[in-house]
Amino acid sequence: MIKHAIILAGGSGTRLRPVTLEMPKPLVPVQGLPILTWQARWLARHGVERVTVIIAPRWKEQFERWAEETERNLSLKIDLHEEAEPMGTLGAIRHHLHDRLDGSVIVTNGDELKGLDLHTLAESHERLLQEDPRHAATVGLIRVFNPSDYGVAELEGERIVKFHEKPAHPPTNFISSGLYILEPSVLAELDRDRPFLMFEKDLFPRLAEERRLGGCGLEGPWYDCGTLERWEKAINEWKEHL
Repeated sequence: MIKHAIILAGGSGTRLRPVTLEMPKPLVPVQGLPILTWQARWLARHGVERVTVIIAPRWKEQFERWAEETERNLSLKIDLHEEAEPMGTLGAIRHHLHDRLDGSVIVTNGDELKGLDLHTLAESHERLLQEDPRHAATVGLIRVFNPSDYGVAELEGERIVKFHEKPAHPPTNFISSGLYILEPSVLAELDRDRPFLMFEKDLFPRLAEERRLGGCGLEGPWYDCGTLERWEKAINEWKEHL
């Protein structure tokens, strides 16, 4: 199993204000525990040993307290990487973490609750990598009733051939769950001179065209906590998937 995961936790959380005026969105509680704690437990159950969390400097002390407590309670090594200025979902990984990655890495959004099977995703990624050594990334996909609110994947077999960002007429109900497995070698292909980079715009569309992007349908609980309404839904419905 993949031993290293990166959690993207540097967002401003504007849609959760005023809550996120007092705390970062990934530390917002659901049923008494921060979203990040549920994520750390989920990653640890799947054999992850090291987690790098990308954070905004203004919340450094809160994240440090969280990391210290989480390391005491779980068999995880947690590193915090401060993003001095917003660099998108991919910029900090490309420019600051690239040299620290020595193999396939899990990347996940920090504002979602997930009970998805990482072993299934890792097996799919490895299978695609064996078929094509140039394979670069595999996206965990889930089915939702409202795909037009998200990035929708168009598949041929296990490969994503096109991404549609919030389409009015979605071709499928498979969306990105904000969970990926990434081969670090592909980061060298990205523009060195652009600090702000996004998976959704600057990497995945090209990989899809080149047939180097996989899509793996996953089952299990998944809650996007990015708005007050969705956060409330998660509080009412979340059950940890053991």
